[in-house]
Amino acid sequence: MSTTTDIATLEPRPVWKSFAALNAVPRPSKNEERVITFMRSYGESLKLPTLVDAKGNVVIKKPATAGMENRPTVILQAHLDMVHQKNAGNDFDFLTEGIRHKIDGEWVTADGTTLGADNGMGVAAIMAVLEADDLKHPAIEALFTIDEETGMTGAKGLDKTLLEGSILLNLDTEDDDEITIGCAGGVDTNTLFEYPEEPVAADSTALELTIRGLKGGHSGMDINKGRGNANKLMNRLLYKTGNAYGLRISSVDGGSLRNAIPRESTAIVVLPEGKATAFQEALEERKAELQREYAVAEPDMKIEAKPTGLPEKVMSAESQEMALSALYAVPNGVWRMNPELPDLVETSTSLARVIIKDGSFVTQSLQRSSLESGKHDVASAVRAAFESIGATVANDGDYPGWTPNADSKIMRLMQSVYRELFDEEPKVSAVHAGLECGIIGQRYPNLDMVSFGPTIRHAHSPDEKVSIESVQKFWKYLTVTLERVA
Repeated sequence: MSTTTDIATLEPRPVWKSFAALNAVPRPSKNEERVITFMRSYGESLKLPTLVDAKGNVVIKKPATAGMENRPTVILQAHLDMVHQKNAGNDFDFLTEGIRHKIDGEWVTADGTTLGADNGMGVAAIMAVLEADDLKHPAIEALFTIDEETGMTGAKGLDKTLLEGSILLNLDTEDDDEITIGCAGGVDTNTLFEYPEEPVAADSTALELTIRGLKGGHSGMDINKGRGNANKLMNRLLYKTGNAYGLRISSVDGGSLRNAIPRESTAIVVLPEGKATAFQEALEERKAELQREYAVAEPDMKIEAKPTGLPEKVMSAESQEMALSALYAVPNGVWRMNPELPDLVETSTSLARVIIKDGSFVTQSLQRSSLESGKHDVASAVRAAFESIGATVANDGDYPGWTPNADSKIMRLMQSVYRELFDEEPKVSAVHAGLECGIIGQRYPNLDMVSFGPTIRHAHSPDEKVSIESVQKFWKYLTVTLERVA
């Protein structure tokens, strides 16, 4: 496995050196204390004005280089936190360990965990700009937000007095030929259904059912790729086979993070004496069925059943039927495509988390849309599925989308720079993902904003990787753009 030093020797070295230093600091969402301290110390080590607001967002200000003092101040923005996902069985602690990088051909990836290129490459590029003494640029306000991945609470609580810039460059887009000028808003739907439990007969058989090996990924950017949702697939197995064999559920644990497509699910189920063999035969049929359906999208999907210790309790039969019916009914995936931009998802929903244990049935899902009405429409559909069984439903983490500005001056400049540097037209589009631009734009309503970045694949999953060549392209694009701002 390649070391952090190997990463730091890649070009452009200032960016990779910064990325390696950043990724040595544990920084999962909701646990950013160390990375805030790291970034504050970094700004102070450069003897630049460094501020931390009440939420933990960090702002580092760098004056314009000679001759650029009269240009508009540019805000460079990226988020400090990262999604913490790892493969099952990987002995890694995101709260105490730095990311273990490795070079895989033309890509940089991690050893069985998320890499943190989302949005660490953006952070690293900003650090390289702050540290550089050989770049031409206007006054820079580097804004490093916290908790983007689990609610955007940093952007929502951003101090309205910290920034003076009129242009914002968000470095959180994941294709190096794209200029993003709009994004979806989102809302979480969380549910709770409390159920009675029943004791397990001593002569029963218990099995542990596991679905694993799915690709997962970003529940906005990857929602239209036909990937399996482990929560929905597990429910399909239980719903289709349960009644015929007297199956009873003791527990289910599926998914992990609200904004990641679930890759794994585990269920502990109990069967009456003499039914386990027939159930496993039926399960093999369902397994073959799913593997045929997902042969292209999920070639590494694994469905397994193995004996396990007998639990003490299971869901009541009535509660189990209600829970499985609600999970089957709840929508998941693309809800509506954008009628004006046929390749863009307008509205979607992802069933991110399912937990059944100790009398509580809990779910968490995330709805996204570029339309406020669309977002609340699909959230209502999710609400209806769970309220139909008497579950308590609550919405949380509501954030706005970012409406595209077709007259953006910085967009036109960046189109021109891209054509000049790379001899091709950039793609100008909106994305079906949450960017902080919509929220920051509410706090600072007169900003001219775009988002761009290097090519990153499989964000929010342990397969996350960033293109080495693309980082070189991204760095050149960023630095020339800063030089041309007028």
